[in-house]
Order: sequence, then C-alpha cells, then structure tokens
Amino acid sequence: MTAAKRAADQQTVGVLTMLQTPAAALPEADEPVSVAFVTRQGARHSGRRTGYRNEVVSLRLETSVGSAACEPADVTDEEVFDCVGRPVGELLEHDVPALRVAALDALLQHARPVVGVPVNLPAGSSVAKSQARARAVIDLLPPLPACARVAVVGVVNSLLAELRRRGLGYLPCDLKGGRTEWDEEIRRDAADAVTEADALLVSGMTLANGTFDTLLADARRVGQPLVVFAQTGSGIFPHLLDHGVTAVSSEPWPFFWLGGEPSRIRVHRAGTGSAP
Repeated sequence: MTAAKRAADQQTVGVLTMLQTPAAALPEADEPVSVAFVTRQGARHSGRRTGYRNEVVSLRLETSVGSAACEPADVTDEEVFDCVGRPVGELLEHDVPALRVAALDALLQHARPVVGVPVNLPAGSSVAKSQARARAVIDLLPPLPACARVAVVGVVNSLLAELRRRGLGYLPCDLKGGRTEWDEEIRRDAADAVTEADALLVSGMTLANGTFDTLLADARRVGQPLVVFAQTGSGIFPHLLDHGVTAVSSEPWPFFWLGGEPSRIRVHRAGTGSAP
C-alpha cells in the first residue's frame, strides 16, 4: 500500500467504522459481489473552456451498485476485478479505501436503503443534465441571507455557475488546485474556507480520499450546514443525516454523464424522517 493510501485509510476510519461495524453484521454481508468494474471518462461540456476527468470503481451486489471516485493511481484493475465473487462484508476491510467505500455503498443500498425524494433530470446534453443536477443540489443549501457564501469542496463548474446565478458567493476548494471556469484560484486546502463560509458543499469523493472526517468535524465545531453531493457513497451519506450532515444529493450509478436519456437523483434532508 502506498503512503497516500495509508493516509487515506487512517483518515477515513471515523465515519466508515461507525457504519461498517453494524453493516458487517448484516446477513446480506455474506452475499458475493457479482460484478466489479471501472468507469473512466473525460468531459468538456459544450460552451466550457475547461474539462475534467473522472475514474470511478463500482461493485454490484444483487440489484445495487456501490461506487467510489478515485485517482487513477489509487487502485489497479486487478484489485477491482479481484473483488468479484468475494463476500461484500469481507471487502469492508479491503486495503484500498475506494473499494472499501464502494463495498459499503453497495451493501447499504442493498440491505438498508434510505429512499429520499426523487428528482428527475430530463433528457439532454451533458451540460444540460449537469445544470439540472446543479439546480437540485444548490436547492439543498440554506437560503439567503443565512447562506451568502459557500465553501465548495470538490469543484464542479456547473455548481459554481448555479451559485453565481443565484447571487451566492463561494470559495472553491479541490486537492488538485487549478483555476475555475471563471479563472478563480482553487484552494488545495479547505481548512480556512470552512471558517470563512456560511455552509459547506462537499463532494462524496472526500469519503474515499480521506478528507471527509475532518470536514465533518469542522462543520460540527462551528455549527455549519454541510451538504453532500454524492456519486461516491450515494447509499452511505444518507445514513449520516442528523450526525452532522444536513442534506444529501444521492446519485448511484449510472451517473448523469453516462447518457442523454432521463435519469434520477434522490435528495435527503436531516430532520425529515429520511434518515434511519
């Protein structure tokens, strides 16, 4: 295991352990993973100056598919394919954090799903569907004036565009750094942004890369709303409602960017009875 993997492993212990321990005791934990696959894509939406790449590992358990986004060097194809046929509960202890997250995601979707409220994304181009999802995600933030500036951890330009359209300020943060579509600097470290913002809008990928526990602890410490948009761990984050997460947009595989047909996400809010 690389040093980066060990660091991520140590940092994700809190949230994952809280959910893994009871999940491992479920009868469904003995069921085998039937399919394991990797989705790789590059995208540059029409009208945009910049593009991005995604890599997502996914594990299928019966009718559910658990997923975790990762960096290309974080997991090999052999490690993914080796998951096929193994009990999903065994994979909750996998050395690779992304596979551990995908296994827990699949198990919770299968055995302990949290239904949420469906939001339909209409058929359209990649940018149209991205914008439709962005509207649903930003709707989960507290309204103005309570939420005038948002720390966005895991930069998605459609989310920033929707915040701009609504007159909300934002602090873009991403481990990769770089510049936004509007040539704004992207912070690599979100620590300062947490105290400067009124709310946190966080990518589910933070669970797999080892940064989510710190963000959750910081949000609790300062009493900030924390909203998660989750393709990674879409079945995990709804279980954290009322544990510091205030709202979740869940989007299990297949993701909106895979096709132009209509698709669906589900939204969850703390205190509405949608948490277990």
